[in-house]
Amino acid sequence: MTDTSVERTDTGTSEKLTPQVRNAVLALIVGGIAAILDSTMVTIALHTLTVSLHSTVGTIQWVTTGYLLAMVVAIPVTGWAESRWGGKRLWTAALVLFVAGSALCALAWNDASLIGFRVLQGFAAGLIFPLMQTLGVRAAGGRTSSRLIATISLPLALGPVLGPVLGGVILNWLSWRWLFLVNVPVIAVGLVLAQRLLPADRPEPGTPRTRLDLTGLLLLAPALTGIVLGLSNLSQDGGVGHPEVLVPLLAGTALLGVFTVRAARPGDRPSVVDVRLLRLRSLGSASAVLFTAGAALYAGMFLLPLYYQQLRGESVLHAGLLLIPQGIGSLAARLTVGTLVTRFGARPVTVASFLVAAAATVPFALAGPHTSQWLLAAALLIRGLGIGTVLIPPMAVAYRDVPPAGIPHATMNTRIAQQVGTSFGIAIVAVALQSLLVHGATSAFQGAFWWATGITVAALVPALALPSAEAEGQAV
Repeated sequence: MTDTSVERTDTGTSEKLTPQVRNAVLALIVGGIAAILDSTMVTIALHTLTVSLHSTVGTIQWVTTGYLLAMVVAIPVTGWAESRWGGKRLWTAALVLFVAGSALCALAWNDASLIGFRVLQGFAAGLIFPLMQTLGVRAAGGRTSSRLIATISLPLALGPVLGPVLGGVILNWLSWRWLFLVNVPVIAVGLVLAQRLLPADRPEPGTPRTRLDLTGLLLLAPALTGIVLGLSNLSQDGGVGHPEVLVPLLAGTALLGVFTVRAARPGDRPSVVDVRLLRLRSLGSASAVLFTAGAALYAGMFLLPLYYQQLRGESVLHAGLLLIPQGIGSLAARLTVGTLVTRFGARPVTVASFLVAAAATVPFALAGPHTSQWLLAAALLIRGLGIGTVLIPPMAVAYRDVPPAGIPHATMNTRIAQQVGTSFGIAIVAVALQSLLVHGATSAFQGAFWWATGITVAALVPALALPSAEAEGQAV
């Protein structure tokens, strides 16, 4: 698109998805779901991998940490790469890279090789996640609706719930190598659909090539890596004062500050991520909400499988199956969120969703090893309704004031905010769980779930800054 005017974003459901948009979204969902499920399936397999590869817990943890770090490094590159080669070509390349990494992971012969191949996978996933959102919005002509966002983000919501179930099934009957081999046929179908259904968007011959902001990338990539690495190490003995926590956190924060000051200066020079767009109320408030939403939602996601496995003694498979009610609630929420946003607006729906998610987490803060499974299943169903709704309104309004040329940068801003928020939330409850274990496992999990509830309630603050229903109905 060459028009640089700001387009109004429809956050309701009055506008149905056209066949072209539905086809593009289908290709994006099928192509991206493997990467989303993979990140959660592998998490529950760490013990199996430790035993099978004759490794240690500290070493095998890098199977997930390396994946996460590579992913946050790739996110800032996405906008530049898309403008240079086109979204469809970049999407195809990312899927090929991911499936190659998956096949190599399945062939890994020791812990070091698996960690290296997971880094390759993580870099590809860092391209895939923001591209799903950007290409979906572009296919809709730069206009977003609750229905569009709910459809695109469906794998992102169901992945953390269905991943443990699928991972448990695989580990129960098959080798751990199938955690990665299962990606191959899914990605193959995704590649075929991408070639047939995604619109061609290759830059026209003679179009000036966007120059990579190498200085910005060399500031932002290690900044995000340091912050996420520091947060990942936060549960180690020594807490925030531990050198492996404090050094990367301080270094990452300092680099992020330098990058932000540099990127926020007026001028037309390219920036790897345009943080100036955060001055727009729609994107700035949505990014803040997505940061807290990532912290709130994944804090609970981190604790729930551990609760069932460590406190209640469930197997990996049974723990995954017990989380199914949350997935059902999340799926049901996506069938109604568009109507709710149309009627009440993004702000009240987001606030209500956080309150529902917080209230449904409280039963786990009061639960013990013998609490009724039916009570917890009901709580998970309600929690699924909350978490299934909370991401849609801010993602739908995020692009409202953004010019078409800024869509990739808006996506990167929201993805970075949510990813860092996710690491923050997991780190907080991991520290709480670790520090409270001296009082017994039951007290530790109860305390950690109270922390998860508190994080969810705190997320209400930025949610109040989202545009009102009246503002959403005005053309900008």
